[in-house]
Amino acid sequence: MLTQPDSTGAVSLEELAKAWVKEKYNKPGAVFLHAIHRLDKPVSGLLLFARTSKALERLNESVRSQSIKRVYRAEVEGHLSGSGKLEHYLIHGDHEAIICDKNSKEAKFARLFYQVTQKLVHSTVVEIELETGRYHQIRAQFAAIGHPIKGDRRYGSKSGDGSAIELACVRLSFEHPVVGSFQDFRL
Repeated sequence: MLTQPDSTGAVSLEELAKAWVKEKYNKPGAVFLHAIHRLDKPVSGLLLFARTSKALERLNESVRSQSIKRVYRAEVEGHLSGSGKLEHYLIHGDHEAIICDKNSKEAKFARLFYQVTQKLVHSTVVEIELETGRYHQIRAQFAAIGHPIKGDRRYGSKSGDGSAIELACVRLSFEHPVVGSFQDFRL
């Protein structure tokens, strides 16, 4: 499902969440709700929305200062061992991220850390912590090292049809933007 509305007219999670907030809190008129981060359509998992402009401002600052912890789980093709760090430069292409040289125009640095949690017959399950949050970062970086995410045909997977891939945001941890309490959500 789309995180936010786009030109296709397909229903988005943001639209559904706004309808829920409107009904739950009996809100007249338009509902303010804004995604703090997005998930690619074939990705599943936790999303964070701000319900006020003040919360949005504070949560966006938390994103910039990298104080929101996002952990993903992916099943990648082939076998990896232990843990590692992936560092690349990416360009936001036409519906894909492209690995490039650091001196390329519009290149942005991307870093993530991964830990193997399970080895399967033809694949590996990894837990991923993003340091940066670039467009299609996880998908492009694992494909670049020869381990595309299972089902991710766009980035070279040999399995699935691309409508859903084995990647999910499984943990979000952050300080609540209004009351200041620590929030930790897990799937």
